[in-house]
Amino acid sequence: MHKKLLMFILIAVLVGGGFFITPLTGDYAAASDYANDKAVVDVAHVAEGYLSVTYTGGKSVKIKVQISNGASSTTYTYDLNNEGRAEAFPLSQGDGTYNVRIFENVSGTKYSQAFACKVNVALNNQFSPFLNPNQYVNFTPESQVVAVAEEITAASPSDFETLKIVYYYMIDNFVYDYDRAATVKSGYLPVVDSVLAEKKGICFDYSAVMCSMLRSQGVPCKLVIGYAGDIYHAWINAYLPDVGWIDHAIYFDGQNWSLMDPTFASGSRSASGGYTVTPDQINYSMKYAY
Repeated sequence: MHKKLLMFILIAVLVGGGFFITPLTGDYAAASDYANDKAVVDVAHVAEGYLSVTYTGGKSVKIKVQISNGASSTTYTYDLNNEGRAEAFPLSQGDGTYNVRIFENVSGTKYSQAFACKVNVALNNQFSPFLNPNQYVNFTPESQVVAVAEEITAASPSDFETLKIVYYYMIDNFVYDYDRAATVKSGYLPVVDSVLAEKKGICFDYSAVMCSMLRSQGVPCKLVIGYAGDIYHAWINAYLPDVGWIDHAIYFDGQNWSLMDPTFASGSRSASGGYTVTPDQINYSMKYAY
């Protein structure tokens, strides 16, 4: 769509050393794009909890995307491919005015701002960012994780049962990938269907697959990255209508996956057969939710 931007009347505004270009209001089909010659930010789906970014600068360099809600002090930083493929990023900080910035690597750890824009976001509902795919929870209706989720939860009468079924599917079929844990590099992203096929992964893989399955079945789910004690860790938080957000829904203790929430602890067991521990036994610190 960005190739038709010449059909716009555009306003260029200098922002922090970069430019953002805002299409004037109108009925033109590409009015959901904010763009310059380096990048396109597609905001057509912001009410559904995500936006898409495409790098169009043509340089074979590292590209970074930063997204932040002006009402929050937290900035989310992502890697973006430099091949001209759009990638979706969640608006997990709720309603508000978001700052979106795209950077090109200059040398070493130095980056130059290539584009910036401000995006006003009013979500359809508070769960929208946690029901749709994004770069970290990357699935489509044709994904195998969706097919498996539909198969194993076909008879589920409730979101509560769906969460339990998906959880036990994971702990019964997946093993921890110690080799990947020892060699994983910054910027790693799970490919959920590959993880599903291999039936092994690290906490990030496990969380991404489980999150994809639950979202595909309409259960709001956050992929959370932060600290469990002093260990950098990924887990999920899931939402149930009669319970609310269940924090720390999974945890890997080095041997077994455990369901953490005390709501389930009395009626569920970990893969080792022992009863699960409760979240207050671990000092959790969330940094980001995707």
